[in-house]
Amino acid sequence: MADWQEIDGGVTAPKGFKAAGITAGLKPSGAPDLALIFSETEAIAAGVFTMSQVRAACVDYCRTRLQAKASARAILCNAGQANAATGDRGWEDALESARLLGETLNISPDSILLASTGVIGQRIPMEAMRNGIPQLVASLSEDGSDAAAKAIITTDLVTKSIALETTMDGRPVRMGGIAKGSGMIHPNMATLLAFVTCDAAVSTSLWQQMLKRTADRSFNQITVDGDTSTNDTLIALANGQSRTAAITEMGASAEKLEAMLTAVCQYLAKAIARDGEGATCLIEVQVSGAPDDEAARQIARTIAGSSLVKSAIFGRDPNWGRIAAAAGRAGVSFHQEDLQIKLGSFVLMENGQPLEFDRAAASDYLKGAAAGAYLQEDTVLISVCIGNGSGTGTAWGCDLSYDYVRINAEYTT
Repeated sequence: MADWQEIDGGVTAPKGFKAAGITAGLKPSGAPDLALIFSETEAIAAGVFTMSQVRAACVDYCRTRLQAKASARAILCNAGQANAATGDRGWEDALESARLLGETLNISPDSILLASTGVIGQRIPMEAMRNGIPQLVASLSEDGSDAAAKAIITTDLVTKSIALETTMDGRPVRMGGIAKGSGMIHPNMATLLAFVTCDAAVSTSLWQQMLKRTADRSFNQITVDGDTSTNDTLIALANGQSRTAAITEMGASAEKLEAMLTAVCQYLAKAIARDGEGATCLIEVQVSGAPDDEAARQIARTIAGSSLVKSAIFGRDPNWGRIAAAAGRAGVSFHQEDLQIKLGSFVLMENGQPLEFDRAAASDYLKGAAAGAYLQEDTVLISVCIGNGSGTGTAWGCDLSYDYVRINAEYTT
């Protein structure tokens, strides 16, 4: 049993955080498009960002800010324009956004982090930003997490939010998160934005280490379409308002906090994978018997990202050969005579040999997942064992449907 419970509130569940989301006129659709997360006190900040060489201005801005000072009080996120590949003018837009928000909040721009999502190559409509920021700040609320979650999405079908509570030093400690992502999702951070808040007290270096390890076990283990974005951003703030003892080194308290951080991020990561553009189910790939955990994660990512595997799942076809082929090309050495493959409870291959199985029943298993309740009964489980090593790893993806092509073919038109 996990040593925490799920609660309401998202990023405003932890003490000392407020949030807001408004329609500022950044999106042509008129949907909410500007979000703010705000800590009443300076919070320890950590971040993980895209590995792409083509980066949005907000990514370079955040990296620069966090290198200079690993703390922040606010995260400003616009949706509709990626502000990526926009050159010097895009950079100036980012700086102006932070300056305007700092003036309105009466805090230093150095305490503000930025995120953007939308069409690459499009700048932020700064007149709408200038007019929207005062309204956004005025809308800040301790109940504003849902509004913020709605304001950061683009092609997402649903918002992604979670909050957890545990006890440390006899006091409640809370952690919340919101995220967006549906397409351009692939390991090395994918087109996703995720923001986590926490009211525990933790050292800057330890918080960054925790977030990096957590990203490797969550957001870096999901894939929808093999495309990594220019804007991928994961930011975590910890403001210490729980008044618990500061966590400065690994130990029982640190392990508990990191486990809760991992749970929050894995939930959000799975929600993003399930909401893949055109997807009908979530795919979870569990790999065991590898030489080490990274090798297992690599195989799991390869299988989850295989277009042929994803297409077979969409067609409700228990084509285990595609799973075997993906495992074999993952770049991890193993003996094929050790390979075992399961689809749900159906054993399809054992000791490298194909087995007889009820193909119709296995297909029905895939159909059942497509009809299952969101993030409860809609998961196709693929289990792969490659030997007797101690390494294990899990990755998440989704099936590849006709609608993925339709959605992305019309993305800017």
